[in-house]
Amino acid sequence: MFQNAVELSHFYLQNTVKPGAFCVDATCGNGKDTVFLASLVKENGHVFAFDIQKAAIENTRAVLEKSGLSERVKLILDGHENMASYLGEKRADAFVFNLGYLPKGDHIIKTQGSTTVAALDTALSLLKPNGIIIISIYHGGDSGFSERDTVLQYLQSLDPHEYHAVIHSYTNQPNFPPILALICRHL
Repeated sequence: MFQNAVELSHFYLQNTVKPGAFCVDATCGNGKDTVFLASLVKENGHVFAFDIQKAAIENTRAVLEKSGLSERVKLILDGHENMASYLGEKRADAFVFNLGYLPKGDHIIKTQGSTTVAALDTALSLLKPNGIIIISIYHGGDSGFSERDTVLQYLQSLDPHEYHAVIHSYTNQPNFPPILALICRHL
């Protein structure tokens, strides 16, 4: 079945994102989710990919070019809390967040609970009915306990008449495995 949170998140995205969709990778990192989203939206769809680190944008650009998917993606060097200024009224089918620090990057530069909650508020306001928000919460060691707690508390506060919030956790794995959270809009 699903060996990790990435495989599980891709399963949900595959079953939600259709050709021609508009999606947002709120934290593009090394570009794996951006490439996956771009492959799902096909040639008529589009993806906006955000990151605060120039290295992440360049890493993502490189994997997109190698995959031949650059035309479908707009790369934006800015924090996910500023998505609204780039998206305007554009509504998305899916948002993807990977919380924590850039893999193989500087552990000091990482997502923060306050900016992530601001970005989630924006994502909820721009999420299409039956759309999905995927949040991979990397926590433990030098990253993310506080952000994890902030995000999980935020999810509990969502109106159950408008959203379903689901948590997947690999509870028998060592070393704080990532938590996968989903928000599905059902209105």
